[in-house]
Amino acid sequence: MPSSLPKLPASALPDGFFDRDAQLLARELLGKVIRHRVADLWLSARIIETEAYYEAEKGSHASLGYTEKRKALFLDGGHIYMYYARGGDSLNFSAQGPGNAVLIKSAYPWVDEVSGQASLAQMLLNNPNADGSPRPTQKLCAGQTLLCKALGLKVPVWDAKRFDQDLLYVEDVGQAPTQIIQTTRLGIPSGRDEHLMYRFVDAGFAPYCTRNPLRRGQVEGRDYFLI
Repeated sequence: MPSSLPKLPASALPDGFFDRDAQLLARELLGKVIRHRVADLWLSARIIETEAYYEAEKGSHASLGYTEKRKALFLDGGHIYMYYARGGDSLNFSAQGPGNAVLIKSAYPWVDEVSGQASLAQMLLNNPNADGSPRPTQKLCAGQTLLCKALGLKVPVWDAKRFDQDLLYVEDVGQAPTQIIQTTRLGIPSGRDEHLMYRFVDAGFAPYCTRNPLRRGQVEGRDYFLI
């Protein structure tokens, strides 16, 4: 029986795309679209915020050493590393070099001919407010765990896996930030290289990321840089 799913585009990122320096990968992923198939729907979101991590710095999971749970961090670029943060699922992609990776910090719902209004409606059902009311669309993926919840991504299913064009992939849809904000990562404990400016935000979507780097009180050249 023919599938009712739209034909997949040829613009899914190959594994080799991820085999690059973590900071470069973090910047290059901005504007790309994550697509996850759930039943007969493709749930999709445009990446607007990323964080780079290296084995050599104290903010990374890899700095704590190799374990079976962390093995995806030490595999070739393009492996999926998922873990639990604050009770929710988090999505990372391994980069060039053992222990280096990019955390997908937040995204923005993406609607097109592949992922239509029915897909967006499913994402809204997946990730309501705590009281059960619909979460505002622009805040649906505004955080690493909110993103995974909206897209239906789960640690047991995808950790240490490769991308699968029938189920989960990242696509270049021809969107790119006109400007990128570089700033410090979020949630890094004191003394664990919290000063490193390894967070990258699509400036056009800054109000919808985990924490707006352009909020009142932030000073360019001190708290963030525009690149």
